[in-house]
Amino acid sequence: MTGIRVYPGTKVYILLPSNGETGGLELLHQLSYRLRTHLDIDASLYWPFDITSNPTADAYAIYNNPTVYSIEDTPNNILIYPEVCSVFPYVDRQRNINKIMWWLSVDNFYISRILSSKLNFFFHRIANKICWIFGRGIVYDVPAVASERISKSSKNLCEDRMATQANFLFCQSMYAHDFLINSGFSREKLFYLSDYLNEDFLKINTPRSGKENIVAYNPKKGFLFTRQIIEPSSSITFVPLINMSRQQMLETLQRAKVYIDFGNHPGKDRIPREAAILGCCVITGKRGSAAFYEDIPIPDEYKFDDKEENIHRIIHRVRDCLENYEERAKDFEHYRRVIRDEPSKFIADLRNIFVR
Repeated sequence: MTGIRVYPGTKVYILLPSNGETGGLELLHQLSYRLRTHLDIDASLYWPFDITSNPTADAYAIYNNPTVYSIEDTPNNILIYPEVCSVFPYVDRQRNINKIMWWLSVDNFYISRILSSKLNFFFHRIANKICWIFGRGIVYDVPAVASERISKSSKNLCEDRMATQANFLFCQSMYAHDFLINSGFSREKLFYLSDYLNEDFLKINTPRSGKENIVAYNPKKGFLFTRQIIEPSSSITFVPLINMSRQQMLETLQRAKVYIDFGNHPGKDRIPREAAILGCCVITGKRGSAAFYEDIPIPDEYKFDDKEENIHRIIHRVRDCLENYEERAKDFEHYRRVIRDEPSKFIADLRNIFVR
């Protein structure tokens, strides 16, 4: 596969969909930073929204990326944008620039469309918000319900204007790569470009002596199934990563011996990787990227279909990790090595993609 041509005057614009703090937004900042510092490419963040607002969250100021509010729509320039529907109007108006759609997730491509209308799942979302405020998790797994529509919608993906107008497609996960191939896109248009955890995070030292018999979980994802694991396990301490600052969440993962995640895994999620680096045994479902060893390279015995008949086996696996933590933690050394190698692989992939 040939790479994407970069000319002496090429400018690369990376469209930010919002100015919040998420793993996907940090990745867009990381991309701009790596293109500038390692490939010597003229890269900028593109903020097409209110110019009086600050497009860069304080947490991402460390990347020191330049920001522009308009772009030069010429054939030698490149516009990179994430898969969420909110950016489409700003992509669609460009006529000459080379466009690269970066599939940071699969499910969110559809979910962002479904949830863009306040009428869709209105009752479910209000109920979840109320329960979330009072620290009770969620009562409706809206992403899971919305994801059920994906298989029906994906059949027409090759006719979707947002996807088809892209000259190239980047895939953050093998889940996305497999999905796009099965949806009819040519391999010649696809490039694998994943992500990496903040390198300062990778330097955090977590002594195993400080671990406690705690199981951490994210109540925003897969909670309805996770609740079925929690309810019959009164002797196990489950701690939801809820109503916590970023620092409090990391401290909780440093204390926990196990992290479980039965969410929809729309892309290569960061929390499972953060949990692994902080010394947790990781147990997941098999939805989305979790079904792919390349995305979550942990032994098969730590992945389960989220079905009622597997609940007993999952609880047994959790207890095993708590009671035999020192031995079971070794099963995740490969996963941790892969995660620690991701920054260098990201740079190597960029050099293979962009050619002069």
